[in-house]
Amino acid sequence: MSGEETSLHPMLRLGRSGALRGVCRVPGDKSISHRALLFSALCHGSVEIGGLGSGGDNASTAGALRALGVSVRVEGTSASVQGVGLSGLREAGTALDCGNSGTTMRLFCGLLAGQPFATTLTGDPSLSRRPMGRVAKPLRQMGARIEGQPDPARPEGILPPLVITGGSLRGIDYTLPVASAQLKSALVLAGLQAKGKTCIEEPGLSRDHTERMLRFLGAPVSTDATGRRIVVDPTGWNGELRAAEVDVPGDLSSAAFLLVAAAVVPGSDVTVESVGLNPTRTGALDVLRAMSAKIEVAQTGEAMGEPVGRVRVCWSGALRATRIAGELALRSIDEIPALAVAAALAQGRSEFADLGELRVKESDRIASIARELQRAGIAVEEFADGFAVVGSGGAPVKGGQVLPDHDHRIAMAGAILGLLSDQETLVPSEDIATSFPTFAEIIQSLGGNLRSD
Repeated sequence: MSGEETSLHPMLRLGRSGALRGVCRVPGDKSISHRALLFSALCHGSVEIGGLGSGGDNASTAGALRALGVSVRVEGTSASVQGVGLSGLREAGTALDCGNSGTTMRLFCGLLAGQPFATTLTGDPSLSRRPMGRVAKPLRQMGARIEGQPDPARPEGILPPLVITGGSLRGIDYTLPVASAQLKSALVLAGLQAKGKTCIEEPGLSRDHTERMLRFLGAPVSTDATGRRIVVDPTGWNGELRAAEVDVPGDLSSAAFLLVAAAVVPGSDVTVESVGLNPTRTGALDVLRAMSAKIEVAQTGEAMGEPVGRVRVCWSGALRATRIAGELALRSIDEIPALAVAAALAQGRSEFADLGELRVKESDRIASIARELQRAGIAVEEFADGFAVVGSGGAPVKGGQVLPDHDHRIAMAGAILGLLSDQETLVPSEDIATSFPTFAEIIQSLGGNLRSD
């Protein structure tokens, strides 16, 4: 995207900021909101959802369900879904538009694999570049027919738009090539509609929102002690999910940008309340601790088996460089852009490794992170599966125009960097709205130097 094209859209303008202080809440967890909408549609009866994420990705899931004949009424952060059960979906009269949401597309692949009709899944130009071969391969083994566009980067891969012709499925044993909550969730949804048992093994522990929520709703889904082997066994199950009230906690991935801002802007003291503390998602908090951030975490409740609480971060001087790799990288995969900002302001050289999956997110996030940090004057070395950052030790960074390539997390990372610059930083506001539409409002409420066009 060129700067000329970006300037046609509303911009956030940020500059060197004083201390950020206050208590806030972030939108409902995007990953849980997707599942809350989809799984509620598969219940029998009316389901009320509270705390729903209001970004564009969750709207894509709601729209896709409506196209399949499900009544979904969304008002602010609340939703009412009239569940139709696994056998109550109807063939859509048009293609399902997944927008920019890879979660929507991959989860619906699993759901539609077991439905007795054909469906086309489309997305925006960014989503249309994201590989879908990993989800298509096991679903084809289960009996679904999935067709897509050739993937020039992967001889056996496919790209959206996808055409899924569902039908009778059979359970399989499958080992995921990478730990992936989206891929795992697609196979669980297909497994619920299959004949026989489906066993899924993943090489690492990805986020487990699907397993927690489906068990809460009464689905025959179990895991072993490691959490990395999932068994779906619908034998003897009546095929029904119970309609129960659903409460979505705040999104820790969104909160991470505010927490990093508090850790790097001198004098800051920020508390985020009612945020999800699922241990498969809290890697970013462990990274900030390792970087010597002053951080307090307290669990205050639970929702659908998901721990919920508050997180407070106070500025305590320049952060310390660290290394993020292996299991810690997996548990902080979506927060890497925020943590890259922390590394950019830290003392020393931080290393980020085992992050090859970031190459195929909303953008090539490794390349995007490197580009934006370099724009801000930070030394970055890029690798195939990660990067290294030599931090400024808290010294001001350069301003300029952020070019996030329609990636909401790159846009927010650029905005937080802007709070440490003596020059103006410009960020396209619409790119952030995908997941965090109240981002600018919250930064302003905390005292951040931000204004909107």
